[in-house]
Amino acid sequence: MNWDEMADCHGDVHRVPALLERVERDEDDAEAWDELGYRLLLEEEWVFPAGFAAFPRLVRLAARSDRARGLAGSIMRCAAGGHGCDDLLAECAGAITEFRTLLDRHLRSRPADYLAAYRALLAVEEEYHWGAVIGDFSDDFYEIDCPHCAAEVTIAIGGYGRYSAIRDWHLGDVDRRALRPASPDDLSGTGRWMHATAVRDGRQTLADGIACLFGQAECPRCASVFTIADEYAASHRPVM
Repeated sequence: MNWDEMADCHGDVHRVPALLERVERDEDDAEAWDELGYRLLLEEEWVFPAGFAAFPRLVRLAARSDRARGLAGSIMRCAAGGHGCDDLLAECAGAITEFRTLLDRHLRSRPADYLAAYRALLAVEEEYHWGAVIGDFSDDFYEIDCPHCAAEVTIAIGGYGRYSAIRDWHLGDVDRRALRPASPDDLSGTGRWMHATAVRDGRQTLADGIACLFGQAECPRCASVFTIADEYAASHRPVM
């Protein structure tokens, strides 16, 4: 690896390999991990060349290090951004495959960091838009433009209810309409895989939320019905 060309988000080229050597020697070096995080990623949104250069080494540590697994997952969630490092990302293909296997095995153990690992796996599967926003469905909201009348519709999936509504600055969510969850048997593609993984791992609240997310909503303004996930993905899926 030619680190002279692998700038981090502070413009340095030699600090990251030194930090990697430190955590490889001592996986409990919290100071080194913290510095790695803010050098590889800018505000958890932008990944720099050093992030992709470090990724294979992080994956090698990830089976036994929560910090390595979390940082590798954050890099993958940023991989769809305008980083200008497509060649470096392509060179990570083998490490990404290894990371996919590791994450799936980790999820099966039903860990405390389940949601973070689940979101990382979504990013590995190039479902970046879901990896960026999927929550635990205790209090999740999605803003979607109605495909028929262009009204901005709020989709709520959580403890406050599961509904579509028009959000009013003063009145809150008004004219609520109950969502129409998809039957698990009717799910296909990404939705089917997301739901099946959550069910497999005993995450019923997550599975039920996914059924709502991939179900249908009624627009409170024009009463048309649309598929929530299709409209959200159409607006938020990154152009690769």
